Amino acid sequence: MKTKITEMLGIEYPVLMGGLQWISRAEFVSAISNAGGLSFLTAATHPNKQAFVDEIRKCRALTKKPFGVNISMLPELAPAELTMKFVEAAIEEKIQVVETSGRDPAPLIGPLKRAGIKVIHKVTSPKHAKSAEKAGVDAVVVLGYEGAGHPGMDQVGTFVNLPKAVSAVNIPVIAAGGVCDGASLAAALILGAEAVLMGTRFIATKECPVHDNLKNRILDADITDTVIIQRSIRNAFRAIKNEKALTVLELEQAGARIEDLLPHISGKLGLEAMTNGDIDKAVISLGQCAGRIDSITSVFELIPAMVSDAEMRIKNLAARTG
Repeated sequence: MKTKITEMLGIEYPVLMGGLQWISRAEFVSAISNAGGLSFLTAATHPNKQAFVDEIRKCRALTKKPFGVNISMLPELAPAELTMKFVEAAIEEKIQVVETSGRDPAPLIGPLKRAGIKVIHKVTSPKHAKSAEKAGVDAVVVLGYEGAGHPGMDQVGTFVNLPKAVSAVNIPVIAAGGVCDGASLAAALILGAEAVLMGTRFIATKECPVHDNLKNRILDADITDTVIIQRSIRNAFRAIKNEKALTVLELEQAGARIEDLLPHISGKLGLEAMTNGDIDKAVISLGQCAGRIDSITSVFELIPAMVSDAEMRIKNLAARTG
């Protein structure tokens, strides 16, 4: 399946995994690459530049295929000085593609582009897609409101967000939010996407390095088993509807300040929960498509099966419409 994104990145399938905090380490990222897709090592998982360089080299030893790195500009994940160190690492290690997110990517684009690195920026609206294109990125990921993590404040789903963004920009658009199988891949391609990016679906795979309790929670989830928190601080976050998320929601409804919320939304709590399996003790990112996932499979089965199913659905649609 060839698209502008597969051609740009030199990959077999138009299926990407986003940079998942704490999860997107060398073993997992290389597995996605070896299965024909592409994923991103998360820079903010690492405490310093050298640790990040070591992880890049470890990933390169595990795959000969392309992979990228995610550099978030959210200050709570990495201060500006460390962010630039991560950019230096990507350049020095000759990374092929960088996924940026969190804020305006303009400060990072010059150095990355001069080094010949492709830049994909994650946005939550067509307006921000246009701004990213103007800043010089090579492609954008457009995240719908059903997606995990930070889906923006506008509450616009993928079926509206995606085609609007496709018509607003001239660069390739990658669909994210609610994508988990061949049907959603086919829908995204029909709406004009050149690839899809998934997070929640990849957590429910054999290669994902999280506790089985989280994977089983996904299998048991309904489509209503997530909740949006942190709207009160204008940093909307979709998470599992668990004990900790509901506590945060109650605090927000009671008028809590950001200082009151920080002890409950710390990323370190998430790392501990995904490691020890106590899923109710942390805010954990999860998309609404968890309610459509019913199996734990290998990425080597998942990605080709998704693409094969999408191709079949598109052909059947063409046959039905004559």
